[in-house]
Amino acid sequence: MTTDLHVVLGTGPAGTTLAEELLRRGHSVRTVDRKGRQVAPGAEPVAADILDPAAARAAVAGATVVHHCVNVGYEHQVDVMPRVQRTVLDAVAAADARLVVLDTLYPYGPSHGAVLTEQSPWRATSRKGRMRAELDEAYLSSGLPVVLGRAADFYGPRVLNSSLGAAIFPAALTGGTVLALGDRTAAHSVTYIGDVAAGLATLAEAGDGAWGRVWHLPTAPAPTTDEVLDRIRTLTGAAFDVHTLTAAEPWGPFDATFMAEYEELFYQHTEPQIMDSSAFEQAFGVAPVVLDDGLAATIAWYRENVL
Repeated sequence: MTTDLHVVLGTGPAGTTLAEELLRRGHSVRTVDRKGRQVAPGAEPVAADILDPAAARAAVAGATVVHHCVNVGYEHQVDVMPRVQRTVLDAVAAADARLVVLDTLYPYGPSHGAVLTEQSPWRATSRKGRMRAELDEAYLSSGLPVVLGRAADFYGPRVLNSSLGAAIFPAALTGGTVLALGDRTAAHSVTYIGDVAAGLATLAEAGDGAWGRVWHLPTAPAPTTDEVLDRIRTLTGAAFDVHTLTAAEPWGPFDATFMAEYEELFYQHTEPQIMDSSAFEQAFGVAPVVLDDGLAATIAWYRENVL
């Protein structure tokens, strides 16, 4: 095992899968959340409140690379995420470490169907999108060694709170009613959680030339929602109904609080949202997991852990 230490902040689906990926690559790993949960056997779990500057500094002490995978509920993001950024940047600077940030497509805002690349303009119209854009500008101008990995909507094992998550798979596997958002015929990129983890780990290991910029993490060609649902039917052999929301209204696992906050981002489902990750794929010689393989792994996880 190498002597470098990778500290993963946040143990949601992305942070947990990333910790496992880093361990597979032979790195020493510390995971950090409020409870110090052991989420990845072989990693050192640490309990810390990342909003506490002293606790954040202690949590990342000795790190070679810090991975920022912390997120909060939509209703808290505009208030909390800038505060998280300040303590993370302070802690990373104190540790003399590098910083890998898991990012979203929100800074781009509505694309009106244009393919999103790393050169696309940032034209966010939502509060959360503008906040994310301001955070990203601050990361890149911080003077620290920083790299940002952007992903589309997640799907995969452990992913529940996603448009391709708990509102889809349990019902699909039991013959219930699944939820679709917006225009089911519009292409919509989804990033497999394993590709998120592998992409962030690859950026952490990359040379200096890869740092100081945004990368789109490996993402398979964008399917339509109807295409995804057809593939799930084929892979499961199950029949299920589909309920389509054309506006941000409460349904199933998405309650009124969530949908009230998600309304400003609902444009992602009413127009094509197509993310191009070819720059990453060419630079690092990788390919994203194909949709059928990602869906098969997701179905297997839901069968074993949710039903």
